[in-house]
Amino acid sequence: MNTAIIVAAGSGSRFGADRPKQFLELAGKPIIARTVLRFEASPVIDAIVVVSGAEFLDETKAILGRERVTKLRAVVAGGETRSESVHAGLNAVPEGTEIVAVHDGVRPLVSEDEIERTIRAAAEYGAACLTAQMTDTVKVVDGAYVVGTLDRRELRRALTPQAFRYEVLKEAYDNAKLGEAVTDECFLVEESGTKVLSVAGSQRNIKITTPDDLLIAEALFRAGKDE
Repeated sequence: MNTAIIVAAGSGSRFGADRPKQFLELAGKPIIARTVLRFEASPVIDAIVVVSGAEFLDETKAILGRERVTKLRAVVAGGETRSESVHAGLNAVPEGTEIVAVHDGVRPLVSEDEIERTIRAAAEYGAACLTAQMTDTVKVVDGAYVVGTLDRRELRRALTPQAFRYEVLKEAYDNAKLGEAVTDECFLVEESGTKVLSVAGSQRNIKITTPDDLLIAEALFRAGKDE
């Protein structure tokens, strides 16, 4: 069994809206619905667990209920940090889960192909991270001054989903100190000593963090380029 944990417990403070960004509409549906429906449609996903803010559990359940998400197994409350929220989701996955795919609730443009390739890579290698090439030159800054330039050929942007054999992710969390420094699941798995395979992802798989990101996502949906 392959289970997707969709993490949507953030407050959306960077977006500047009066409610969490995952509830804002994208092409007529809440962003969280758009995201979950991608995993609902994926033939390699058997179950879905959604992690929401504790005060938004009922709203999240209502949204997904209207969309008739048949693979939904649980909607659980997240923690103070992303790592705590993923841990809550991991504790709620169905018994018999072999592969866990963790995905940001505000990445609604993920494709079925990206989901499938990441899942299959995790099944073979134990851990896999969807990544995208860096297109900008990356500078190292100290205070007000540029002090160096990184070789972008060796750099990748971490996307989601990130997928793992269940026992690999469970062991990483069991031995981890969770906090703000843990920005993704691969970090914990890397710290545990497991190598993570990089899986090529699309530049279209954006995380909606700012109002500009939502405009870009809307444009991609209108243009039919999100598949």
